[in-house]
Amino acid sequence: MTIDNADRRSFSEAEREREEKAEGRAERFGGYADTAARNSEAAWKSSHEISERFAGGQPILIGHHSEGRARRDHARMDNAMRKSIGERDRADHWTGRAQAAANYERFKKDPGRTLRRLDKLRADLRAVEKWQRGESAKGYSRNPNDPELTIRHEELTEEIEHWQQIIKDAEAEGVKVWSKADFTRGDFVLYRSTWYEVLRVNPKSVTIPHIHNGTGKRIVRATGNRHDDWTWTAPYDDVSGRKSAVEMQQPPQAEAAENQEQAEQSPPIKEPVPAAKTCPMCHSSQWHAEVRRCAHCHHAPEGRPIPASAPAAGADRREGMVLVLIASKNSRRSRKRALWAMTRREAQAVCGDPRTSGRSYMLTWTDRPGTEGADWEWVPDNGSLDLVLSDLGVTPRRDWTAAPQAPPRPRNHAPARPGGRARRAGPSHQNRAPP
Repeated sequence: MTIDNADRRSFSEAEREREEKAEGRAERFGGYADTAARNSEAAWKSSHEISERFAGGQPILIGHHSEGRARRDHARMDNAMRKSIGERDRADHWTGRAQAAANYERFKKDPGRTLRRLDKLRADLRAVEKWQRGESAKGYSRNPNDPELTIRHEELTEEIEHWQQIIKDAEAEGVKVWSKADFTRGDFVLYRSTWYEVLRVNPKSVTIPHIHNGTGKRIVRATGNRHDDWTWTAPYDDVSGRKSAVEMQQPPQAEAAENQEQAEQSPPIKEPVPAAKTCPMCHSSQWHAEVRRCAHCHHAPEGRPIPASAPAAGADRREGMVLVLIASKNSRRSRKRALWAMTRREAQAVCGDPRTSGRSYMLTWTDRPGTEGADWEWVPDNGSLDLVLSDLGVTPRRDWTAAPQAPPRPRNHAPARPGGRARRAGPSHQNRAPP
């Protein structure tokens, strides 16, 4: 057998064939993914149909004539679901393979990647030429008369010409290929979204201040940085733009005019709405912090709640009147101490505020206090909580007009233990209260 290495395809022909094969692989893998996705859906539907028998939670009846069938159905459901999961994983695998094959041409012809590939090929070509001259390259020597060197030289030359043409086509489409001729010391280079002042121009890169100086900055100059004695190099294939020192010294007026022009050309940006906070009254997210108004619990624009009237039949029970009481270690269970009368919603906000509780007291509320004088009594209000009432927009009353009721034992807090909070006597209302 005789092998003639001189009779071969050119590199461009081989590359076109590889691109065509990649397109074929993308189409074929896409078909595999579609088939696996359909199989996964069919297996899931099969498992779901079997599970309808047990939708109501029907257990397996041990010893019943249906036990065998129920166990077989459970096994079929398990197998079908496992198959569905396996086919779904196969679909994800082939989808990724199809995407990789479809991106083959774009990946190979990326300008930055192509430039780096050309640098490597040119270095290999220089090494082959040295070996042909009898010189050492890459740390060793080869026989200058080796026919493989001639073939390798031709292959590298064809490949370099092919990728050079790719770069020319990219430049014709508007891609800028940067080089040493585009920069001088003092210019600014756009490297990875940050402008750096050029400290030195090299054959394959520019020397710039260290990238650690660019953290959180838009422009990094040669001096005035945290690490002025540190430098970095930006290769030309990773450069995105250039400005001269004069352009970077653009007057503020001109820069403002440019920004104004860009703002006029861009679509208007809506002003952000102030973030909603939890309403101190009803804890709703419809509370508007700036105007102190809640669309849910009827706050007036000035921040005061609308006075509550006696609730009619079927009305919102949160508008009903309740008594706010003080519970402390000095409270007697036989006689409750009342501070204010207010709506249930207002009482929830007041008693839930952390400023209305202490180490030995807390506030609570009830809508069934019993009879005034017998079960509870008014106590003086020393004004220590006026700031809390003002912040919450609550105007309390000092009279109780609700019809007395005779429920079972009123829900109230037991006296607090020394050094701690008051303990509830039962599952009372959800609010805590301060002094």
